[in-house]
Amino acid sequence: MRLEGKVAIVTGASRGIGKAIALALAREGADVVAAARTEKETGPLPGTIHKTVDEIRALGRRALAVKTDVTKEEQVAEMVRRALEEFGHIDILVNNAGITVPGMVMDMPIKRWDLTIAVNLRGTFLCTKAVLPTMVERRSGNIINLSSILGTRDILGNVAYGVTKAAIERFSRGLAKEVEEYNIAVNALCPGYTDTEGLRLWAGDADRSGWQKPEMWGRYAVFLAGQDARSLTGRVLYVEDLEELGA
Repeated sequence: MRLEGKVAIVTGASRGIGKAIALALAREGADVVAAARTEKETGPLPGTIHKTVDEIRALGRRALAVKTDVTKEEQVAEMVRRALEEFGHIDILVNNAGITVPGMVMDMPIKRWDLTIAVNLRGTFLCTKAVLPTMVERRSGNIINLSSILGTRDILGNVAYGVTKAAIERFSRGLAKEVEEYNIAVNALCPGYTDTEGLRLWAGDADRSGWQKPEMWGRYAVFLAGQDARSLTGRVLYVEDLEELGA
């Protein structure tokens, strides 16, 4: 129970890597705010924040589901307000919410470009900015941002997504320096192709035998959540880096 007494917010927690991280944090003792837009299963993707919360509570931890569009400043502020009202403090923020809209730049509608930037990058900024005051006041905290191997690798039709992930890595390194004096750690995780519900839908019949599993990123998030600014901050971490660190 490495995270006993800690409170975590995980965005995009209704499925995939976000849900796996939320459950992994709970197994290690954290109480969790599961934030996402999905309250009902209405499309092709399974999972809701309420199902995630039910699974966390089944582990014996406290949990709170908060419907949140991370692109909306007022909704992010309300998410943080409710987290503080319910739990009293926030120790961990996992900025996982994200979307990908594959397409060539020449053919991509501007609204799809803007949406990708808004969810992946603006959302990370808004959630981070909203939790920082309480972390600074407590002089401790841990922010984990989800990047991707596509932040540095050129995959045809993924420019918009890759741009946001490259920006998140730069954001993570820069923010780490800004808040280091308050003992707030900031790091970015870089998953490769991971066998999530969303990627299965996008990849169709692709061979997924060599893909990573969401649960491994849950384990890595637990490792990072146990660090502080004195031990590990300002890093952009791939699987190889995490294994070297003993995660």
